[in-house]
Amino acid sequence: MKNKEYMSIKKMVEYIDKALRYTEGCDFESFSENEEKVDATVFAISQIGELVKNISKETMEEYPQIEWIILKNLRNKIVHDYEGIKLNFIWDIITEDIISLRDNLQKILDNVVD
Repeated sequence: MKNKEYMSIKKMVEYIDKALRYTEGCDFESFSENEEKVDATVFAISQIGELVKNISKETMEEYPQIEWIILKNLRNKIVHDYEGIKLNFIWDIITEDIISLRDNLQKILDNVVD
């Protein structure tokens, strides 16, 4: 794995951690009513998708458990249709998907170090 890929995956984990910090202790109602939390969380999620551009096809194929293209497409949706993003969709990502994504990304980082 190239250093740029490694650093991009490391940054993805950092953005996940930020999104989790931003939403810690929130329920959907308190999250959706806090414009700063929403903006910060959506930005963090979009940055994860942005970093996918630094991941090679070979690395994507080596780690198919990560839905790289979905991450990239989510970033495009956020950036090009920010006002159209449904907050319940973002909330589902935070509460249902992001922990397993973090775990899978961390496994990649751990394997590279070994």
